[in-house]
Amino acid sequence: MSDTPFGFGLPPEEPENGDEGKKKGQGGGQGAGGQGSGPANPLGFGLPGMGAGGAENPFAAIFGSMNPGDLGAAFQQLGQMLSYEGGPVNWDMAKQIARQTVAQGTPDGVKDASVGPADQAAVEESMRLADLWLDNATSLSPGSGTAKAWSRAEWVEATLPVWKELVDPVAERVGAAMSGVLPEEMQAMAGPLIGMMRSMGGAMFGQQIGQAVGVLAGEVVGSTDIGLPLGPAGKAALLPLNIEAFGKDLGVPKEEVRLYLALRESAHQRLFAHVPWLRAHLFGAVEGYARGIKVDTSKLEDAVGRLDMSNPEQLQEALQQGMFQPEDTPEQKAALARLETALALVEGWVDAVVHEAAKPRLTSADALRETLRRRRATGGPAEQTFATLIGLELRPRRLRDASRLWASLTDARGVDGRDGLWEHPDMLPTASDLDDPDGFVHREQLDFSELDKMLGEAAERGDEDDDKK
Repeated sequence: MSDTPFGFGLPPEEPENGDEGKKKGQGGGQGAGGQGSGPANPLGFGLPGMGAGGAENPFAAIFGSMNPGDLGAAFQQLGQMLSYEGGPVNWDMAKQIARQTVAQGTPDGVKDASVGPADQAAVEESMRLADLWLDNATSLSPGSGTAKAWSRAEWVEATLPVWKELVDPVAERVGAAMSGVLPEEMQAMAGPLIGMMRSMGGAMFGQQIGQAVGVLAGEVVGSTDIGLPLGPAGKAALLPLNIEAFGKDLGVPKEEVRLYLALRESAHQRLFAHVPWLRAHLFGAVEGYARGIKVDTSKLEDAVGRLDMSNPEQLQEALQQGMFQPEDTPEQKAALARLETALALVEGWVDAVVHEAAKPRLTSADALRETLRRRRATGGPAEQTFATLIGLELRPRRLRDASRLWASLTDARGVDGRDGLWEHPDMLPTASDLDDPDGFVHREQLDFSELDKMLGEAAERGDEDDDKK
């Protein structure tokens, strides 16, 4: 048995001269899997499709170029990856990668920074003013007890638990698929290999999710940017550094940009705080969608068949290349429609309410509204990464239709009548209602007029019965 860590055969040294150099090269090629001129398989497992040779340096693909002094740390990270025995995603690794991505800064070179007292005070004041303005635009009372200014790293820490809820159901399916791609004759004898593949899969998912969360931390401006409550309940949050980057080229005063984004954050907080079923409704739709996703096992089998353990990027690339295909079933279509409609209704309501509050007070309200609409419609690189990884785009495709419907409801029934539709999911508009918002508003007016009439008649009959008594 090899005395090297994890059973790896060390890469051959450069020959110095003659036979002595050849001996050193041969000695270094012995690993846990056998003997040869190079590490045929640095983990000592025989995988289908692997040749007898090996990369000249089996660590190059895993660790990249590094100083000799970093080798111990690299081995430690690899050991952590292979010894992981948790759920379908290695969230410890995801957190570490996300924090590292944030520390490296955005592509334009902007580095994360701790939030100072001035930024914290500015966010608190903007949120306080936003709540005052929203009091006249919605019947829902303030939903956050505190207002925080977050750094990007703080956003990562606060939102990872929610990403876990979103990603784990899909990653679980991938983990099960990875265990089933080996030939049947290998299943009985491949217990350690299957365990290793699960650990590798969890690590690869953790790396990709961590990188996407880290990049997204450089794009978001608050805790509710994607229409889901990513932060702790009752805590509104804005990211001053990202707000400054967002408003850099808009030609709008920084204070107005911050206040408009505070209005959106506060509106989201009110909605999720006072509609107790909404969070479960949205996350239930995500889970329902995930249950209908099938893994393209042909791609996975091909990736495993060609997998060279000295080049785990192959599996990582397979994860990135879209192995997910929605089942073309009525259940899957219904789950997707339910999720897209719910996201559109949330974002449309926020859009309509914030515009009503901001329009009379901010000269830049129209420009900022259009900028946010386009931003939500297109999504950023990180959102596209999540779409590839979990097969789902968390974007409200019908945002403009939903916003128009909520505005029409406000005109027809007032603020209380509009917000009253959030009392139960069955009262909300459907996807077909977004196609004909005026028809929905008219129908709702008739329904409520008939209800008022019925209630009035019942009250009159009650009064008559009392008089007869």
